[in-house]
Amino acid sequence: MNKPTLSKAFCIIFVFCAATAIALPAQVLTTLHSFDGSDGSGPYAALVQASNGNFYGTTEYGGYSGCNNGCGTVFQMTPGGTLTTLHSFNGADGAEPLAAPVQASDGNLYGTTFGGGQGCGANGCGTVFKITPSGTLTTLYAFCSQPGCADGTGPQAGLIQASDGNFYGTTSGGGANNYGTVFKITPSGALTTLHSFGYADGDSPLGALVQASDGNFYGTTELGGNSGCSFDRGCGTAFKMTPAGTLTTLYVFGPDDAFPFAGLVQASDGNFYGTTSYPGTAFKITPSGSVTTLAQLGPVTVAGLIQATDGNFYGTAMEGSDNFPGTVFKITPGGTLTTLHNFEGSDGEYPEGGLVQATDGNFYGTTSQGGANGGGTVFRLTTLRACTVCPSLE
Repeated sequence: MNKPTLSKAFCIIFVFCAATAIALPAQVLTTLHSFDGSDGSGPYAALVQASNGNFYGTTEYGGYSGCNNGCGTVFQMTPGGTLTTLHSFNGADGAEPLAAPVQASDGNLYGTTFGGGQGCGANGCGTVFKITPSGTLTTLYAFCSQPGCADGTGPQAGLIQASDGNFYGTTSGGGANNYGTVFKITPSGALTTLHSFGYADGDSPLGALVQASDGNFYGTTELGGNSGCSFDRGCGTAFKMTPAGTLTTLYVFGPDDAFPFAGLVQASDGNFYGTTSYPGTAFKITPSGSVTTLAQLGPVTVAGLIQATDGNFYGTAMEGSDNFPGTVFKITPGGTLTTLHNFEGSDGEYPEGGLVQATDGNFYGTTSQGGANGGGTVFRLTTLRACTVCPSLE
């Protein structure tokens, strides 16, 4: 598998304050849940907020219904931090979910597992599943059900529901050339392989797709591209694909902006924004494929970006500078980078999933390790204004 604290700030600014309005930005990170294995371990992906206001996510391990370290879970969490395990995978119905599910127009959640299922032997090659908000899981498809795994293996990315009502996703391996695929799957589980990567046009698509305003799909591959990159398997690509499966390589990454692990987000300006994992950078790419590097994020970044309601981009870096085990950051469209939080271990380590901005305006995310129980955390980051009027010292 190709995977790689600020304390609570209250209104306490008293010294040297005059009784005039001030506007000091502050961020408060609250750990909402620490996983202990029995309820999951290693939340690798971001969260999704459903129409009922609750959050849904997955853990790569734990649950203990099967596999040595548990096969992973799907969970529900309230905004206040009450967590309910909806399903523990047992191998036969999937294992190691690495992406958050997506809520579809029918109200159910659809997702993928990297391993498990009934394809390619005892360990399986991954699945697509449907789960109701109350926890009833149905396996829709098991990968490597076709000879030579022509239908793909090991989906690391989640699904998107497109405007045609079907789901689209990627597999990190398999396909006609064994470099991964792009697929379409109906809500009932009929799968069509739309594209098999061939190294020159990409290798190992690990991030989710995005359907853009032009109706096409845009995404990345972590490796490949045949760019003369010094790394053995190439430095990755950004691509466009029509709903019918015609793929165009938009950009081939090089040593200075290598390995786009996550997918892209289309911003309000019509351009796409994303990250490369090593070295960690944030970049902008136009629909025609012109790339601009916006900021250097740190040694390792595997999560993508989101554009928040303030127009800025927010994300996480798995490893920050100064040896912190992860950061939360903000980037303006012009490329100004601000670190909002440095993780320290007790509040989580190695945030490998991205963020979601909830209906309350706050950001929610996960760390894959650390926390009180060592199995990773779910956190909330609130951006505050420290004081409106400084209080009196008396």
